Amino acid sequence: MTAEDAPEYRDASLPVDRRVDDLIDRMTVEELVAQLLSVPAYQLVIEGDDEDVGQLLTEDGEFDREAATDILEHGIGHLTRLAGGGGLEPERAAEITDEVQNLLVEETRLGIPAVPHEECLSGYMGPDGTTFPQGIGLASTWDPDLVEGMTTRIRDQLLSIGSVHALSPVLDIARDLRWGRTEETFGEDPYLVAQMASAYVRGLQGSDPTEGISATLKHFVGHGLGEGGKNRSSVQIGERELREVHLFPFEAAIHEANAESVMNAYHDIDGVPCAADESLLTDVLRGEWDFEGTVVSDYFSVRFLHEEHGVARDRYEAAIQAVEAGLDVELPQIEAYDHLVEAVESGDIARETVETSARRVLRQKVEKGLFEEYGSDPEDAAEAFGPDAHREYARDLARESITLLKNEDELLPLDDDTSVAVVGPKADTPEGQLGDYAYAAHYPEKESNRHVVTPLEAFQSRLGDEQVTYAAGCTTTGPETDGFESAVDATATSDVAVAFVGSRSAIALSDAEGEDRRDRPDVPTSGEGADVTDLELPGVQQELVERLHETDTPLVVVQVSGKPHSIEWIDQHVPAVVHAWLPGEEGGHGIADVLFGDHSPSGRLPVSVAKNVGQLPVYYGRKPNSRNERHVYADSDPLYPFGYGLSYTEFEYGDLSLSDDEVHPAGTVTASVTVENTGSVAGHEVVQCYAHQAWPSQARPVQELVGFERVHLDPGESATVYFEIATAQLAFHDRDMDLVVEPDEYELRIGRSAATTETADSFEVVGDRYEVPRSGRVYFAETRVEN
Repeated sequence: MTAEDAPEYRDASLPVDRRVDDLIDRMTVEELVAQLLSVPAYQLVIEGDDEDVGQLLTEDGEFDREAATDILEHGIGHLTRLAGGGGLEPERAAEITDEVQNLLVEETRLGIPAVPHEECLSGYMGPDGTTFPQGIGLASTWDPDLVEGMTTRIRDQLLSIGSVHALSPVLDIARDLRWGRTEETFGEDPYLVAQMASAYVRGLQGSDPTEGISATLKHFVGHGLGEGGKNRSSVQIGERELREVHLFPFEAAIHEANAESVMNAYHDIDGVPCAADESLLTDVLRGEWDFEGTVVSDYFSVRFLHEEHGVARDRYEAAIQAVEAGLDVELPQIEAYDHLVEAVESGDIARETVETSARRVLRQKVEKGLFEEYGSDPEDAAEAFGPDAHREYARDLARESITLLKNEDELLPLDDDTSVAVVGPKADTPEGQLGDYAYAAHYPEKESNRHVVTPLEAFQSRLGDEQVTYAAGCTTTGPETDGFESAVDATATSDVAVAFVGSRSAIALSDAEGEDRRDRPDVPTSGEGADVTDLELPGVQQELVERLHETDTPLVVVQVSGKPHSIEWIDQHVPAVVHAWLPGEEGGHGIADVLFGDHSPSGRLPVSVAKNVGQLPVYYGRKPNSRNERHVYADSDPLYPFGYGLSYTEFEYGDLSLSDDEVHPAGTVTASVTVENTGSVAGHEVVQCYAHQAWPSQARPVQELVGFERVHLDPGESATVYFEIATAQLAFHDRDMDLVVEPDEYELRIGRSAATTETADSFEVVGDRYEVPRSGRVYFAETRVEN
């Protein structure tokens, strides 16, 4: 075919929409529907169908071209985790992806390439991918720039294996800490979540669609609110809270970072499953927010409309409901959407509805430049996934995320001449440093060039074997106490003991054979599907800590866990307490860097830590009646508040200064405060700005985070932090659900945490009640620092 004969959709000089229109006009129903389908490396048999769909890869990981030709006859929308799910080494992943794309381009009628997608919550979830800290740890850095730097590096690895789409980040709000997926989130506050998620998207997508990875915002929406803290369970919530808390981060990431994809949530909201909720997937997402990207289904959520929710008689009906609601691509495999061909032909769904979704998928493919270049070079993959790739950045992220909760008598930092008992079940388990959606956590038996550094290894490397005594003491979840004595002996004969405790993360509660793992000693107590009924340390870990405390050897407790635990006894009796979250492959070194003083602790809590599960909810932004009332035997204060974290140095705050005493409802006010490092070592301080409205017309949160800035100061150094806050940030939805700013008195509070105000001042919003236009929404404060 000559250049003159080439169809318009292949002409890169033409506008995107013109190319897509030309392609749509040429497509059969089968080809349109194929763009809404996905296929993994290993396709399952469709339920109720005796014919095996086949698979792209053989059991030996070889490309099955004959089977692929049948499966991909009409094209395909997505390739589901072909590399990570197929367990392919990076070079091989690049080769296989290239082979599949070649088949699609060269041997299907229209030659439409696929969108290969992967998981990358804390790094590419596949062989040899760098594993960074889990999401909740990233949030504890309170540093969006660090997150953007991480996803820039993830982008390079994904591009090198031919992927162009990733199923991250998670924007769910974590307020019921029983929920296993708390660890995947950026915490309890919508402003912090929105900031971190937007940074994640910017790094992953880059500035040019042809050189970036489409980020997927998930799970749309309210996924962290399941009844009983259970994953996928029903959600009951009012529209106002849904918009102001749970929709806010999604809206911000779409408008501030141009996120290119969204994934629906599994649950129903007030009886309407999110996978079939037109009001969310179309009216809000596209009608109100002008989102033009793709909506992809959470894995299996389309068939769950039939199997779990019972709102569809079969997968045929489920497919129709989902597409008509605005869900474009069914993941992870061909299960329900293939019925759309029959549905169109029988008149149960309009061809135009299928075209609408296919158009979005095709637009992404054109914008990504896949029609011009879809291949990847195995040599580039080998370079991107070397054993030392991004290790220093992973280490830096790990230590920046670690949060010091208590340091009585300045037990920390430790001295290099100290003999240390390293004890506890999280001290020497490589997978124990990782969260769910980390490849090495799920397949620890797989060979990899990525080495996960445990705390024990880091301590031994730093101090030498002669200064370190190790004893696990117990497992994370088992009832056995046989190892207590060795742990106690190690502690009693050392200058200091460091106990590494926490929860075990995994993606599911069933093993590879589908057998339930709840009765096994390695049962996961954090991660997807691992929801709990209490917040205590699992198993006998609390008892182990109590036994170690009886030795009178100074004790440090380090929680290596994706969720906050109720550790009131430990807080009362143990002199030093640290939360290291799930710090990734360099977590051991990151922890050691902090405990030995190479890095002053700089993490701040992205969630409020409850004293016990009965306190829940304990998040800081409750309304006054919830915040102020107490239970019979428990007050309403958390054990550690949102934003809290200690340092090895001290910071002093000057008075807060406001640019204006009165502000128009559509105006801005600039708040400034000077912070000085009055201690003896360099350190980070996270300056937090909260807003409180004096007399709102309806019940409002006691205060809301409206800005933050992380500053690094040497001893004796000071800096002035400026927050330019638009009054539109103070808006809320009134009784008519209009977004308004009310004339009133507003107080800005500068603090170290949500519970500690260092300085505050007030201003008046004067004039008439102001309805914020959609185009006038302001999501983030503008901040700057002057030394």
